[in-house]
Amino acid sequence: MEMLRPSLAVEIAGVTLKNPVMTASGTFGSGMEYADFVELDRLGAVVTKGVAAVPWEGNPTPRVCETPSGMLNAIGLQNPGIDVFCERDLPFLKAHGATVIVNVCGHTEEEYVKVVDRLADEEADLLEINISCPNVKEGGIAFGTDPKAIERVTKAVKARAKQPVIMKLSPNVTDIRASARAAEAGGADAVSLINTLTGMKIDIERQTFLLANRTGGLSGPAIRPVAVRMVYEAAHAVRIPVIGMGGITCGEDAVEFLLAGAAAVSVGTANFANPRAALDVAEGIEAYLVRKQIPDVKLLIGAVH
Repeated sequence: MEMLRPSLAVEIAGVTLKNPVMTASGTFGSGMEYADFVELDRLGAVVTKGVAAVPWEGNPTPRVCETPSGMLNAIGLQNPGIDVFCERDLPFLKAHGATVIVNVCGHTEEEYVKVVDRLADEEADLLEINISCPNVKEGGIAFGTDPKAIERVTKAVKARAKQPVIMKLSPNVTDIRASARAAEAGGADAVSLINTLTGMKIDIERQTFLLANRTGGLSGPAIRPVAVRMVYEAAHAVRIPVIGMGGITCGEDAVEFLLAGAAAVSVGTANFANPRAALDVAEGIEAYLVRKQIPDVKLLIGAVH
């Protein structure tokens, strides 16, 4: 007997996604750039590029280079600021029927809160707080590497946010469980991980750094085993949903994250090579469910203990 189409819907903090696949922040612009290639309303959610209180210029170039099975980027969160985003990008996404997760960045707690306040009356479905930003008041150390800072920023954002809050965790820590617990203690509705690993590439002919910033964030398939391990650890450390990402290129990769405990996944670097990567991943998950005769994607979540 042929199985009916499996259910792909998942819920994150009270928001229902039609499937568990979203785009990873910084790899999909704010959706407009990909709309000619991808039906935005077919994605679980569009996660926007990081948005700050004021425009950020980003780092000097060159700021992207390829590595084996991945890439390094040191874009520096270049963005036009929250006012342009609310006037131009958010209405576009909503007009295309997208579920919208706004990625928020800031150099201080106050900057995060300013963006969150500005979004209070806007049609954003969820907020993702990028705590891999350098904390200028603490000498440039990322918020996301200190559990106390994670809890503090989470509390500050949650006190003002009208939308559910996802805290995006940095993998550049000794124990990801401590980061996840700190976000949960601060009131986070979900956590997403992993952000990029810090890496470096040197041009041996020119004997200089390939990136003007010297270091950059490593993403792509090279980091996937690290990401799966950290998602598994975080999912077993907290009760809130975990959104997994790191080198997902196909449905099978995504299923691995779901089995490890992720309630949803994000596709990032793969978008650069294949603009329809996120849709392909969603279709791959569905094909897996059909092949295994599993009626609901939620039955995969955390199935491997």
